[in-house]
Amino acid sequence: MGAQLSEKVHVLLFDAGSDAEGIHSLELNGRTVVLLFADQDDAERYAGLLEAQDFPCATVEMIQRDEVEIFCAQAGYEARFVPTGFLPKSAEERLLLAPPEHNLDTNSWKEQTDLDAFRRSLEGLL
Repeated sequence: MGAQLSEKVHVLLFDAGSDAEGIHSLELNGRTVVLLFADQDDAERYAGLLEAQDFPCATVEMIQRDEVEIFCAQAGYEARFVPTGFLPKSAEERLLLAPPEHNLDTNSWKEQTDLDAFRRSLEGLL
C-alpha cells in the first residue's frame, strides 16, 4: 500500500518557525533517518522522551508525507514511516519509538570540552 498524496504525517521540529528551524533525525547504521509518525500521540511521546534527555523542546508538526519524503531524498536522508500501533521487531526498530540513550548533540561537545579541561588539570599535577 503506497503513500497517498494527501496523507499527513507528524514530524518533530526544533525551533519551529524560526530561521534556525530543524527537523529531528537520528543516525542508524551510518544513515540519517527522519521519522514520519502516523500517530500524533506517538510523535508527542517521542518528543517528550527527547526532552527528558535534555534536548530542546521539539514541536510536533503535521505535514504532507510526500513533501517530507521529497525533502529527505534531496538532503540525502532516509524517511522512515512509523505506522500507528507499530511494534518493533529489532533493536534498530525500537529506536523508531524511543530515542537512543546516547545522542550526538551539543552536549557531547560540552562533555568533550570538560574532558579536555580535566586532562589538562591532571597534566598540570604531573
